[in-house]
Amino acid sequence: MNEDDNFKTALNTFRIPLIYLMLIWGIYWLEIKFDLNFNTYGVFPRSLEGFKGVFFTHFIHSNTKHLLSNTIPLFVLLSSLFYFYKEIAIKVLCYGALLTGIAMWCFARASYHIGASSIVYLLFSFVFFSGIIRKHYRLVALSFSVIFLYGSMIWYVLPIKDGMSWEGHLSGFCVGTLLAYFYRQKGIVNEEFQFSTSEFDSMFDENGNYIPPDSEEK
Repeated sequence: MNEDDNFKTALNTFRIPLIYLMLIWGIYWLEIKFDLNFNTYGVFPRSLEGFKGVFFTHFIHSNTKHLLSNTIPLFVLLSSLFYFYKEIAIKVLCYGALLTGIAMWCFARASYHIGASSIVYLLFSFVFFSGIIRKHYRLVALSFSVIFLYGSMIWYVLPIKDGMSWEGHLSGFCVGTLLAYFYRQKGIVNEEFQFSTSEFDSMFDENGNYIPPDSEEK
């Protein structure tokens, strides 16, 4: 791979993560700058009015701490997705976000649910389980790196902290796992080794018995 190819790969890998981060930070800046509150654009379960949050919830944050806690995991996991799974990255991100929002709307408690943490859990589970399912050494190494960096997040799919949308975390985690299985044949796949026959193989029959060369051929 030449220098131009390396540059294009890096550009494609980081473009979407940076755009997404700039977007959510820009939206938060607008809230502060103009004294706005977009929380009502989050998911409000089983409400027709609250269904709009399926499309907007992943871009809205309640405060700076909330946004900062999602920024680094989002950048790392989105970059991993677009580098190792570039053929399906957009589908995983868009379908995953939509399905996660719908799952929250159907099953979460009656409250506004906002934040990109559901996307973090979606990406976390997709990247982790994809590497395990595909049994590809580079992807397995990535999976263990992810669990090493963010493994403690798994506890927050349970209702252990007040004021936190654990339903969003759980929805993202489950959707990411399902997408990892659904797209298991897409992208990098660890193909089974195929043996090729050689002249040596022709000296044995199908049962493995040695066949002496014909004396006339000597």
